[in-house]
Amino acid sequence: MKYPRRSFLHFAGSAGAVFIAAATGLLKAGIAWAAPWNKTAFEAKSVAETLKGLGASNLIDSKDITITAPDIAENGAIVPVAVTSRIPNTQIIAIVAEKNPFPLAASFDILPGADSYVSTRLKMGQTSDVRAIVKADGKFYTASKEVKVTVGGCG
Repeated sequence: MKYPRRSFLHFAGSAGAVFIAAATGLLKAGIAWAAPWNKTAFEAKSVAETLKGLGASNLIDSKDITITAPDIAENGAIVPVAVTSRIPNTQIIAIVAEKNPFPLAASFDILPGADSYVSTRLKMGQTSDVRAIVKADGKFYTASKEVKVTVGGCG
């Protein structure tokens, strides 16, 4: 395969710069920063165990949480769900599909100053309530919406 001279010189110069940076210690393998995984909550097989794993007790129903999901999902393998929290100082938004084999579908940490909005796609095996759990200022709030599934996606 023939490369034009300029392309070869550009590639060789770039590779040489990376090699020199690595050799002098300027380029190091970094540490991956990720939030710790809440294994107990994600592996829970009931809603009660999931709530216990999240540390959510004394849930407060809130109209400041909006769940956007289809009323009827034609395919349970792809159910789009979005949650918006208008509760000040939202720290965590978790999404629970109550009749799934593992109810906790997603959990998001919300940084201070960030919009309290998350969107994902769930896999649902059957018609179920989709529940949003929001942690704000040490209290847990909730809202739910029923999603009817015509063709199951998990199980």
